[in-house]
Amino acid sequence: MADALTLALIVLYFVILVGIGSWASKKIHNTEDYILAGRSLGFWVFTILIVCSICSGMTLLGVSGFGYASGWPGIWEQIFVPLAAAFCIIFFGVKLNAIGKERGYLTVQDYLADRFESPRALRGLSAVAGIIVSLIYLVGQYAAISIVLVWLFAIPHWQALLIAGVIITAYTVVGGLYAVSWTTLFQGGILIFGVLLMAPFVIASAGGLEHINTVIAGVDPNFVEPWFPSPAYASYAYATPEFLVSFGILLMVGLACAPHVINNVLAAKEARFFKWAPLVAFSIYAVVMFLVKFTGFAVRSLVEEGTLVLPNAVNAQDYSFIVGVEYAMPNVAFWAFFAVIVLAAVMSTTDRLMLTVGTSFAWDVYKNILRPSATDNEVLLVSKVAVVLGAGGTLLLAINPPEMLAWLIWMGIGVMLATFAVPLLAGLYWRGATGEGAIASMATGLAAAGIFGYYSKFVGSLPVHFSLYALILSALAMVVVSLVTARSASTTLDGTRTGWFIQSPRSAPGAGTPGETWLVDHDSPRQQ
Repeated sequence: MADALTLALIVLYFVILVGIGSWASKKIHNTEDYILAGRSLGFWVFTILIVCSICSGMTLLGVSGFGYASGWPGIWEQIFVPLAAAFCIIFFGVKLNAIGKERGYLTVQDYLADRFESPRALRGLSAVAGIIVSLIYLVGQYAAISIVLVWLFAIPHWQALLIAGVIITAYTVVGGLYAVSWTTLFQGGILIFGVLLMAPFVIASAGGLEHINTVIAGVDPNFVEPWFPSPAYASYAYATPEFLVSFGILLMVGLACAPHVINNVLAAKEARFFKWAPLVAFSIYAVVMFLVKFTGFAVRSLVEEGTLVLPNAVNAQDYSFIVGVEYAMPNVAFWAFFAVIVLAAVMSTTDRLMLTVGTSFAWDVYKNILRPSATDNEVLLVSKVAVVLGAGGTLLLAINPPEMLAWLIWMGIGVMLATFAVPLLAGLYWRGATGEGAIASMATGLAAAGIFGYYSKFVGSLPVHFSLYALILSALAMVVVSLVTARSASTTLDGTRTGWFIQSPRSAPGAGTPGETWLVDHDSPRQQ
């Protein structure tokens, strides 16, 4: 498939990424620089980093594949996922950014260890859980990258994985979050522009949405309904009303609390970014996702009419966007640009996940548990080694791709939701949440996600996404254990701004004159 122009453009793209990594390496002087880019991210770098940490291989390949397989009942995804960016910035970002600067947090595990007064047990559990869910998610990203490179170069799957792994690992190891954030800005711009340019051509080539709806309704009348009737009557008809409720919670909250997403809020330079970033992030991502989903509809219509044929692969529907663009824009220059667009989409999340794995192990496990005396240089070295090992392990797991890319990614998000949502939300907003409750909640959620996830995949179907059961059990564990254990010290609760508010009264306009500090206790402010 690839000609000289395509190959040249992709090589140039890879060279630019590695070049950014090399430039970024010169800005790294300590661990904070490597993990948080020195807390220096400007508005657009921060906002696009949030969008592209959520925007993954699923956005172009998984979303179009989901649209191809399930039609309009899956359209709710295009609202839930963009809401995750806004939810993360509003409900987590406002508080964590302020507390992180005050108390020197480098990771979300720093916050959990501090808030719940558990510097070893909860920190270690949350770090291990973060590494596990990031590795699961990484497998999906590598599968997506492989789809692109196999299509382009007609090379074996394992070679595609190796090429992608080496390039991403190189600039991530060298440049840390500086490299990840600036390459993401570059990749995000390419992705947004490319989807806006190419998706309308694919939709038009299929006759427009009205014609597309007519064709897919002929396959199944429910393809043009807002949801499938309950109970599910076919393997593709799982987007029933009850499933969509769990789906909304999964995507909106689960993605928002994912370690590779939420850690970004600690790196924003100024708190004022949080005023407009939620709306901007939601708007950008919603437009992109709707266009990609409509592209999946269009390709399904073209296939049903006999105009297109998908590749003979277990995850054939995940090739929808690729095949659609190839058909609608049969120009070599467009193919070359499109190849870069898809690579940008899948790589912009992969590098952030890899950095999360490395920093979670090096900072939270190695530095704060195993070897507190470790120097900055030692921590940086361990982080880079962990990135390389994590990349190698997930590449091996990605050799056998899943039947549908979206399902693997949803599984990773489900584990994130069950593990992190309750401890984070309870820690930030409920003063009664205790360290023992947080440990019980996280452990219960992680174990329950594994059990229900295994059941739904290998035993029998569930009416809702498996993560909802695990989330409920996680919440029950938090409440029950917190009620029977001693509350955290008031100084800790006040210092971590715990309470039923988003913006602390002490940081709000008019909260007091300089030198006054406002604290919240049981919804009643008191001056100290």
